[in-house]
Amino acid sequence: MKLIEFQSVSKSYNGRLAVEDFSLSVEPGERIVILGPSGCGKTTVLRLLAGFITPDTGSISIGNELVARDGQNLRQPEERDLGMVFQDLALWPHLSVKGNLEFGLRARKLSASDRKQRIHEILRLVEMTEYLKARPTELSGGQQQRVALARALVLQPKALLMDEPLSNLDEELNRRLRKEILRLHQALGFTLLFVTHDREESAELGTRVVFMRSGRIERIESQPSPTAVVGPN
Repeated sequence: MKLIEFQSVSKSYNGRLAVEDFSLSVEPGERIVILGPSGCGKTTVLRLLAGFITPDTGSISIGNELVARDGQNLRQPEERDLGMVFQDLALWPHLSVKGNLEFGLRARKLSASDRKQRIHEILRLVEMTEYLKARPTELSGGQQQRVALARALVLQPKALLMDEPLSNLDEELNRRLRKEILRLHQALGFTLLFVTHDREESAELGTRVVFMRSGRIERIESQPSPTAVVGPN
């Protein structure tokens, strides 16, 4: 069964075509990397899937459900059961790590005991349990990245969308967090759509790489899965 499907999706901004005739099917548990230069439309693809914008033409399905078609959002972002990590992380600075993770769980009306259990489990996986009460400004860049990952994954989304989340990091931290993403994928089995302009990131993270240029798919390449990752080092 296809988890996500784009069918002939196009999107323009002020008469400029950002995405043209984009068609892609994603299976559950896949790691899809969308690779291309700045302005090629790769972030627009994520925003269309998340429901932040609507396709001018074409359709988008999640599971067996049509969520957008020909200028209409049939399901709003909060109804799509997707997690997202933004380039700037978008952590709420006035909330603790616990508060950042708990926000979405409260919106889903989980009980206090269920919220506590979910938060404990995901912070254990990202090795951040001791920072439960810390504010984002008290954390390093790598720790903030882990909290952003945890905030998205604590909701147990159908798919995790990541928009160039590693682009502002130094080479060593970038390498460590790539391994962290693979380790979490191995542990949780989520579906990943990861946007980047970095070929090294795409080679390590993608089971399939979608090459984009000028709003269109140039080609799609499958690649072997990397060796299982057992830790962040």
